[in-house]
Amino acid sequence: MDLGFETIGNATLIAFDRRPVLVTDPWLDGTPYFGSWGLPHEVPEEQRAAIRAAEYVWISHGHPDHLDPVSLAALHSKKILLPAHVGGRILRDLEAEAYDVRVLPVAEWVSLSERIRVLCVPDYNQDAILLVDFGDTLVVDVNDGYGFAWGRLIRGEIRRFRRSVLLQLTGYGDTDMMNFHDEQGHHITPPAVLKRRAGEGVGGQVARIAEAWGVTHVAPFSAMHRYRRQDSRWADEGTTPLELHADGFESKTTTMLPPYVRYDLVRDDAQPLDPPAADARVRLPAEFGDDWSEPLDAEGLEVGTRYFQSIEHLSSFLDYVNLRVGDRDNVIPLGARSFQRGVTFEAPRSSLVAALRHEVFDDLLIGNFMKTTLHGRWPRSGLKPDFTPYVSKYADNGGARSPAELRAYFAEYRRRAGAFEWFRHRLAVRAAAVFRSSVAIDTPLYDAARRAYWFVRRSA
Repeated sequence: MDLGFETIGNATLIAFDRRPVLVTDPWLDGTPYFGSWGLPHEVPEEQRAAIRAAEYVWISHGHPDHLDPVSLAALHSKKILLPAHVGGRILRDLEAEAYDVRVLPVAEWVSLSERIRVLCVPDYNQDAILLVDFGDTLVVDVNDGYGFAWGRLIRGEIRRFRRSVLLQLTGYGDTDMMNFHDEQGHHITPPAVLKRRAGEGVGGQVARIAEAWGVTHVAPFSAMHRYRRQDSRWADEGTTPLELHADGFESKTTTMLPPYVRYDLVRDDAQPLDPPAADARVRLPAEFGDDWSEPLDAEGLEVGTRYFQSIEHLSSFLDYVNLRVGDRDNVIPLGARSFQRGVTFEAPRSSLVAALRHEVFDDLLIGNFMKTTLHGRWPRSGLKPDFTPYVSKYADNGGARSPAELRAYFAEYRRRAGAFEWFRHRLAVRAAAVFRSSVAIDTPLYDAARRAYWFVRRSA
């Protein structure tokens, strides 16, 4: 292809300028989230060859369906491009493995070839957006992010181009944690599963998001996975089939492209790719070193205690964390108050200790084989906003565990975005948090509010 791009895999974009120049988030073969996730479709050899030939690899963030160690190892000779995430964890980890790594400047255009340049904006949620300029066409790779505090800049760039293509996570919401249980041990059916059972299409959501960004085209992206572990297989019912991304899509300003597409920009010709289905066999937990009957030993409990007690924000609202392993409870106290609000995480010992030791607790949350039970009074939003981001985003990836470290962490992101945009965004976040804490996400009121949110974003 002379000039254009392809999408394949989960969140992989391949950019061509007479040759393959750039590939993003290459998950090709690995089994992320401790074996819980698998690709629903193979990456064909034609695209694999293009990925191997590309000069640059961009990694958006640390989730293993975007930063897959097995896939990246096959691309060790490439030039790795990273967002300037505060904390620099991915940079340190890859440099320790002798990768050739370059951190992209924040919100500045960088040329990669004669006709391709990129602009990268990292956000405080440890996600990042990549804009890829092909001349008169802009590809907006949002992947799992939202462009926190960067929306105005990104929409301004989009307006400069005749043609723009949005690549952003959409779907029922199974890419978040769903494995909640009540205190009687009953599984709570998640909204993602209820929506799929109801046959609800995702097209309306896709159209609202695309119109809010102001793009001319949109393609399903970053939601291409299936659950493969025996103990997370139930969650497959919450995934979004490819065809349902277009179901209900109506827009006067945006055209939907196929989920896997080859777009020749010189000819203005978009053709669907048709990758074969991937191996769908169910994998046993034992294949990944997990035995649900194995208890937590003293060393594992020490690792867990050190991990949770080091994240000082937790003690401001949470009394204890209980690690239930091998049907045995291991309570970790966090505050001096009585044990009125707590959370139980029930998981197999091997994956649990690995996640704690390597500081990737989000891999357990998103893997959806770990069972979570909330005790006491919690907001309707559950572990958000006080647990999940503080643990998995700010602490694990950003290295901010103490109040002083958190202040410095947010101060740097505020400096980058500018005080006005930061204040404007944080005000919206606080309003949304109050709303989520009082309104259930599976209600008509919540859906109406979300539609209003995207309308306001489009007008901003």
